[in-house]
Amino acid sequence: MSDSTPFLVRRYLDDDPSAFAQLVGRYQDRVFRLCFRMLGHRQDAEDATQETFTRVARHLRGWDAGRPIEPWLLAIAGNRCRTLLSRRRLTLPLLAAAEPASDATEAERQAEQLEEEVHVALAGLRPQHRQAFLLFHRSELSYAEIAERMECPVGTVKTWVHRARVDLIRQLRQREVLAE
Repeated sequence: MSDSTPFLVRRYLDDDPSAFAQLVGRYQDRVFRLCFRMLGHRQDAEDATQETFTRVARHLRGWDAGRPIEPWLLAIAGNRCRTLLSRRRLTLPLLAAAEPASDATEAERQAEQLEEEVHVALAGLRPQHRQAFLLFHRSELSYAEIAERMECPVGTVKTWVHRARVDLIRQLRQREVLAE
């Protein structure tokens, strides 16, 4: 089956709103999954997905029909997510200053924020690294048990867990969640 995306884009640009609805239907799940992996919150991911398609509608004339549309859509979605993440970092300190909180509430908020940041960073890891890391740290499986479950050598599992730790720390430092 050939890709009818250029045809749908032409129809939308010729004032057929149903064509854009079909484009959204075709790519919405992929865009949402990316946004959810980056943001870690369903509502934020829904907002970013909506903003992505709003931007796509405005800038569709600039899309090069000779290239696949999905990478372009996902790049826009990634930019929307990074914008939301930067706004989140800017507003969280302001919110903390605006409302006095007890020490327990502040500690809970910081723990939740750290958990969100770790979740987003984990989503950025290679799938095998993430799975090995989670099986080791969350499920508390031994390297041998993980190797059996993932059907690979124990040495590979040790490497994946180590690389996941290194990448996780690097990402958290880049996003200034952890100090250098």
